Amino acid sequence: MRLSRLALAASLVLSSAAHAQQAPRIAEPVLRGHLAFLADDLFEGRGTGQRGGDLAVRYLETQAAIIGLKEIPGGGYRQKVEIEGTRLLPGSAVSFQAGGKRITPEIGKGIVFGTGSGRTELAFDAPLLFVGYGVSAPEEQWDDYKGVDVKGKILVMMVNDPQPTAEEPKRFDGKAYTWYGRWLYKFEEAVRKGAAGVLLIHTLPSSSYPWSVPANGFGHERFHLAGPGNPIEGWLHEDTARELFAAGGFELDTLRAQAERRDFRPVDLKVAAKVELKSAIRSVEQYNVVGIVPGTDPKLKEQAVVYSSHWDHMGIDEGTQKGRDRIYNGAIDNASGTAALLAMAQEAVKKPARRTQVFLWPAAEEQGLLGSAAYVKNPVVPLAKTAADLNLDSLNFVGPTRDIGVPGAERSSLYETAATVAKGMGLKLAPTIPDLSGSYFRADHFNFAKAGVPAFNVGSAVFSGDGHFEFAHDHTASSEKMVGFKKDYHQVSDEYRADWDLSGMVQQAQFTLNLGYAVANAPAMPTWKKGDPFGSVKR
Repeated sequence: MRLSRLALAASLVLSSAAHAQQAPRIAEPVLRGHLAFLADDLFEGRGTGQRGGDLAVRYLETQAAIIGLKEIPGGGYRQKVEIEGTRLLPGSAVSFQAGGKRITPEIGKGIVFGTGSGRTELAFDAPLLFVGYGVSAPEEQWDDYKGVDVKGKILVMMVNDPQPTAEEPKRFDGKAYTWYGRWLYKFEEAVRKGAAGVLLIHTLPSSSYPWSVPANGFGHERFHLAGPGNPIEGWLHEDTARELFAAGGFELDTLRAQAERRDFRPVDLKVAAKVELKSAIRSVEQYNVVGIVPGTDPKLKEQAVVYSSHWDHMGIDEGTQKGRDRIYNGAIDNASGTAALLAMAQEAVKKPARRTQVFLWPAAEEQGLLGSAAYVKNPVVPLAKTAADLNLDSLNFVGPTRDIGVPGAERSSLYETAATVAKGMGLKLAPTIPDLSGSYFRADHFNFAKAGVPAFNVGSAVFSGDGHFEFAHDHTASSEKMVGFKKDYHQVSDEYRADWDLSGMVQQAQFTLNLGYAVANAPAMPTWKKGDPFGSVKR
């Protein structure tokens, strides 16, 4: 019997509704319980290569089993991440000689450094070469190296990337950060060039975080994926940089201004560095935790949506004086995202989507996005069949919001889907603004984007000052609390508080799960709006 037009239309509507099914509802007590526990002193700050990190992995895999997530191919919920840990030992020093003057900056105050070479002892002399931003970007017709052989030289670089001008307001994406501005890119470029090392000049405007962030990072054991690295890498305090440039007969601001031009060429600073490094090196096996909700569609289940949120923080500082707090609990960064993903997974297993859903808790994000980089090299679902990565990192802890931040979503069709999902929740998308702090390149989703998978980080508490949240009540007080978190970022004071209003955190988790379902149930996968800006995965 032939269907009437009305019946056919009704059938199509019902079919569309089924494909656009809403995700199950997330329970605040579940999220809060995981958050309070993961941020407890028991987990010792979930440090990479530390007992607290091992406890976090054990907790997550146990919860994955209780929730009912399926194991990854090969069994279990663990995905090995082989990394190398480096800790600077007493007796290490870097001094500089210029114009008959010897300059020895105080470690932690004037300079921080370490090695990525994997060698326990290094001693060498090397000249300092100023290479501007240290950027080689053919698509921008920009080369700070100009064919100069930098082997055997320590490269001094500025953070961020070349700034826009009146003549070229859109160069390097205008005022927004690009990948070329990130310290990870600069360290990697120095390795590619075969340099003896790299020292970045720290300023608050260029890096978007205070000196205490790199100082704390280099004060702890540092990690990188196994492989070649710089003999020396680190940061110079701006005052130290000024002193070194002046000792060589240069003025820092003058050379910085020259580095804003395309015709800039590397400058020999007439400063010799004497490097003596003693390091404890160890190989460490860390683990991503991965659980799966298989898809229901016979064909689309071969494709997947990934939800990610790193479990690690900075651990316990063995060097801190007894009697003082030495645990970097990382309650917001990132027990909040870790807990939210657990709460989301608990509901997702009850109502599978057409595509497979992968819940990924990467390791070692704080050490340079290492866990997600390892996952991208060995994905559970091939990247060509991965529809999107939706990442959670440092969530809203001050109450309900009227909008939701989706920075970076505008690069792909995820933006339009996110707008539809937000509207369905009575929310709106926060305005798209220039990424002045480079936040898009500072979380685990970027490794997916670099490999060609549309990805972004759902609004982050760390960068709340740029319009990610429009609070539903007590706007001024809520904003002040959120902005105030910046003083707790990567500090021992990032601790859980029982009086936090987690309704906004639940909104973020629910929005992310709803968006994941919309992508997982859609007829086609998301696409980049301007080709594939980071990777070359054929989709």
